[in-house]
Amino acid sequence: MFAKLKELFTPRDMSQGTPWKRIAEFAFPMLIGNFAQQLYNTVDAVVIGRSRWGYTALGAVGNAMPVLNLLLALFVGIATGAGILVAQYFGARDAKGLSKTIGNCITVTAIASAIIMIVGPLITGPLLKAVGTLDSMYDGCRDYLNIYFWGIAGFFYYNILAGVLRGLGDSLSALGFLLLTSALNVVLDLAFVDKMGVAGVALATVLAQFVSAILCFVKLLRLKKLFVLRREDLKIDGHYLKWIVKLGVPSGLNQALFSCAMMVVQRLINGFGSDMFIACNVMVMRVDGYAMLPNFSFGQAMSTYAGQNLGARKLDRLGIGTRQGLIMSLVTALVLTPLVLLFGPQLMGLFTSEPELIDMSMGMMYILAAGYVAMAVTQVLSGVMRGAGDTMTPMWITLGTTIGMRLPLAYGLVAYTRSQGAPVLTQQRMVFVSLLISWLMGLVITTILYKRGVWRKKQVEPIEREMKAQNKQ
Repeated sequence: MFAKLKELFTPRDMSQGTPWKRIAEFAFPMLIGNFAQQLYNTVDAVVIGRSRWGYTALGAVGNAMPVLNLLLALFVGIATGAGILVAQYFGARDAKGLSKTIGNCITVTAIASAIIMIVGPLITGPLLKAVGTLDSMYDGCRDYLNIYFWGIAGFFYYNILAGVLRGLGDSLSALGFLLLTSALNVVLDLAFVDKMGVAGVALATVLAQFVSAILCFVKLLRLKKLFVLRREDLKIDGHYLKWIVKLGVPSGLNQALFSCAMMVVQRLINGFGSDMFIACNVMVMRVDGYAMLPNFSFGQAMSTYAGQNLGARKLDRLGIGTRQGLIMSLVTALVLTPLVLLFGPQLMGLFTSEPELIDMSMGMMYILAAGYVAMAVTQVLSGVMRGAGDTMTPMWITLGTTIGMRLPLAYGLVAYTRSQGAPVLTQQRMVFVSLLISWLMGLVITTILYKRGVWRKKQVEPIEREMKAQNKQ
């Protein structure tokens, strides 16, 4: 019994066995892990929204998120690049490459943490003013962000080390640590929020993230059969750093520009001057996060699957696994989306007892529903492309649909409905209509570019030529 339980928490080789089983074994624990990660933000919102501080404080937490995501985006991309590189070295059974990659990740994380700790608090105020933060929310937003930035090392190290574990095929360990620290976050939220308000939920999150980062680090140190981390591995190595950056920066830049776009949208939302609409946006985005979990989980699973199989030179498994992963992702989205809508009022009721606010939020969720199924396809195909080493194509797709489509649509549709004398609620709904359209266009563009196969030239075609040459010999 103990041996079977222990086996669950060991790195998993996705280049062996039935593809759909390997993907499922990786994706579903990650789905639960992403669920736990989402709980961090949700618990913050629920506790503060239900506290004596009310939905104005809830809006303050939500208003801080675009600014927070902007400053964290590049590093989250680096973590993605690290996971892809780890997956490929693991598939190739290259212990030296693993050690060097992980050591460089640890050092880069320390540097990034120091930079954000200094820069973050300095630019918090100007960024909050840039998005038009309401006076009633400004102090709470600033306090939340400053505390988060001062304790950013926990967030960074958890993300990079959890990314390494996922690259090794172990999504369960990071899941276990996250579940434990999510529970800790709830306890700390309840302990701090009454006296500290918005600052209290930030402090609770920071402390919980430090615990999860420490647990991930201890787990990695115990994987001595796969690699041994030595002091010299911590020295920056140009070769490994170049590949981590090359694979990670496009994703990070993508996230950074996406966050900039969200700041512009946040300014549009703030421009309505309504605390209730701002709180509505926070609630919808929190529930939206859960509806998106299967899509992101399968996307991450397919990145690891593609990376490991390419590293192991098993190209025949790539197409089979992609089709099977796509089916599982679609079925999961088709089951989960109706459930989210069915129980949506109860979910919204966790944040507030205001009936008008709950009704407004559910109206926005119905607008977005079809987009969750579309994103099931987009994330799987993008995950395969990233795992194959092509992080640029998904980046350009996201930038095109977000900045090129969503922003002009949001402002244009709001302006048009306003000029037609439409009710304010109709104008507000246009913010979410623009998001749905961008998701649907993302599905179309991603499918076309995946089928064109430009991503195959990154690593698949060179491997195919190498295998043909070996066969001739």
